[in-house]
Amino acid sequence: MDLKEIRVPDKKIPLLNAMGIAEVEDLLTHYPYRYDRIEEVPFEKWEKDTKIAIEAVICSRARVMRFSGRSSMTKFRVLWQERELDITIFNRPWVNSFKQGNRITIIGKYEGSYKITAFQTNTTPLKEQLGMQPVYSTKEGITLRDIRIYIGRALVTVLDQSEDLIPAEIHERYRLISRKEALYYIHRPKDHEHLKQCLRYLKYEEFFRFQLTMQAIKAKETAIVQGHAKHFEVERVMELKRTFSFSLTQDQETAIEDILQDLKKEKVMYRMVQGDVGCGKTMVAAFGLYACVLSHHQAAFMAPTEILAKQHYRNLCGIFQNMGVRVEVLYSSLKAYEKRDILRRLKGGDIDILVGTHALFQEQVTFHDLGMVVADEQHRFGVEQRRKLIEKGDKVDFLLMSATPIPRTLALSLFGDMDVSTIQELPAGRMPVTTRLVKSTSMGPVLEEVLKLIDEGNQCYVVCPAIEKNEDFDLRNVHDIYEGMRSTLGRKYRIGLLHGRMQASEKDAVMNAFLNKHIDILVSTTVIEVGVDVRDANVMVIYDAHRFGLSQIHQLRGRVGRGDRSGYCFLLSGTNDADSLKRLHICEETGDGFEIARQDLMLRGPGDILGTRQSGVPGFVLGDVIMDANILETARNDAARVLKHLEEFPKIQNYLRDHIDGGTYLD
Repeated sequence: MDLKEIRVPDKKIPLLNAMGIAEVEDLLTHYPYRYDRIEEVPFEKWEKDTKIAIEAVICSRARVMRFSGRSSMTKFRVLWQERELDITIFNRPWVNSFKQGNRITIIGKYEGSYKITAFQTNTTPLKEQLGMQPVYSTKEGITLRDIRIYIGRALVTVLDQSEDLIPAEIHERYRLISRKEALYYIHRPKDHEHLKQCLRYLKYEEFFRFQLTMQAIKAKETAIVQGHAKHFEVERVMELKRTFSFSLTQDQETAIEDILQDLKKEKVMYRMVQGDVGCGKTMVAAFGLYACVLSHHQAAFMAPTEILAKQHYRNLCGIFQNMGVRVEVLYSSLKAYEKRDILRRLKGGDIDILVGTHALFQEQVTFHDLGMVVADEQHRFGVEQRRKLIEKGDKVDFLLMSATPIPRTLALSLFGDMDVSTIQELPAGRMPVTTRLVKSTSMGPVLEEVLKLIDEGNQCYVVCPAIEKNEDFDLRNVHDIYEGMRSTLGRKYRIGLLHGRMQASEKDAVMNAFLNKHIDILVSTTVIEVGVDVRDANVMVIYDAHRFGLSQIHQLRGRVGRGDRSGYCFLLSGTNDADSLKRLHICEETGDGFEIARQDLMLRGPGDILGTRQSGVPGFVLGDVIMDANILETARNDAARVLKHLEEFPKIQNYLRDHIDGGTYLD
């Protein structure tokens, strides 16, 4: 239903649209983020800072005092229960709103001596405002009062049309209230206990819809296809192990077994291998790639950056050097004739594995017989990207690698459309990284220690959150730090600069110089987060560390300690913000990527950590994947049961038609 039908003014509609409210129904799920409890407090219980709510009569003229800018203070007196009270309200300089003789409701704080600072004033009778009042997120041009009015009209207009997707048997099993009740009382709660029942239903519904969609996508995309199974000898694939100078971990062995079993099945593989930084995910993927090649199919390996694509290419060339596997890499800075040669050989079947960035899936890239894609991504593929990949081959198998590990049970629930292999055990010999929070905005307190480590043969990354100075944000930037270090340390140490705006050829030249020990200190942005392995780079200094997420700091420090020496990471921060300091202390205390990701999920939510997953997949507004993990797991099991007997649930059939592949799910 159009917003105009509940008398939303034309000028307000674009503002609501920007808040994700496009139709009247969207107002029902614009939930309060907190509730104010408004109560009448007898005067004899008033103390300084007591929150009070009164209905009174204005008994004096309002006076406005203006300060610099738009700031103002309005003062007037009211008569309440035969007492005169002085009222002050800030930034409401509209004298006509406070006319002498008008009755007014005031909600504010008692300052003592018969003085009140008002938070809000209105003309609605106080008795209509007592109890729990919802507080909603707003936008400039849309007031809290506007939102409350529009939601009130939506509750009257469309609530009866709200369809409950949860089957009756599940309602009965968990004693859930109805969707209609949950949506009404989340906006008009009777009390805290009733609010808990609303949240219980709505959280379950969010997770249930999510699981239905994800599991249905998986069922559709991994439907059995005759003749798809890849034919290879497992023993021959495992000959790769003999070329290594080290042993695989048990977790790596298990993940390889998962992948090989998937490839042998007559259905599309869609698997995620997740593990901490340095756990050996690429090594595991190599076994799948080799199996694909032995079954006479081509494979593609996609990396998020050109630098990392080249590193994977070098690593795969090393792994397959004695196995007769033809590996190539495609990237934008190749000369035109080199690209043409690669594309010609790829189409003719003379390349077994092609490594590259998203450019692999441009129209001019044609595979002879693409059978498998490995994607080293920090975010999942959306539906559109998957479709483009499918067009490059016939029922292509997918292996996605994630360096943002989360507990396996949670991964299975969140990634309902894919199978999950987890590598939790780090390879033997992986050196620990000592992390220390330094409450400073400069390297001063640790400079002597850092330089001593460099003098011992180590190299150092210095990471900054910005490329250039910005007047709006007080952030350390690579240009200033680079110039400062060159002027103070440049006579003795070789300083390099790296950031995302440099040409690909410039970045490569800098990284190669660092790799070959021609640079002692590399000043960089987070572009090195997925950079080349540099065995002697065992020191990292991160400026303004509070500006980074937990998982990002963990990814960054994963660049050091990759050789045979311990790593050191210094987190510089001048912040006094308690939440930021809590995050940084977590980094100090643990090097476990699974625990880091769990804490990051708790602090920031899944959207920031896991990235945008699919178009059409419901997000989580109320549900918390950590705190409500039991509800998420329950919803996963329930969705699986429902999908097995889908013909019994016509509402859910219609829902899936509307939400998957443009309505083609059941066609």
